[in-house]
Amino acid sequence: MSDNPLAQILEMDGEERYDYFLDAVVEEREIWILVNADNQFLKIVSDEDGVAYLPVWPGSEFAADYAKDSGDLSPKTVSLPDFFRKWVAGLSRDGLDVGVFPGGQGELWITSPDELKRDLQELMAF
Repeated sequence: MSDNPLAQILEMDGEERYDYFLDAVVEEREIWILVNADNQFLKIVSDEDGVAYLPVWPGSEFAADYAKDSGDLSPKTVSLPDFFRKWVAGLSRDGLDVGVFPGGQGELWITSPDELKRDLQELMAF
């Protein structure tokens, strides 16, 4: 393990990063995405199975780290109420899944927008 907390978190497997994401998002009440200079959000299509997804992060530092080699992507926050109210329906309508907390060399947790909303709401109920 590294002394860098960012690196330690990125070394977690997909399920551990998903749990970390849920806890951090519930605490901060925001989700982070990447946008380009035209304010268009990053969408990734998997080479393996063609799944299209919106990558999301629990904090700006993780999104910025992911985009460090891209040049024109920058972190943007989406409030949790906006995510629930606007993004979940829009992503579902567009057939996009959510790629939760990509980074590091570990696997990625991909889920439907509705399932992510449900998991966040369950955690918020406690």
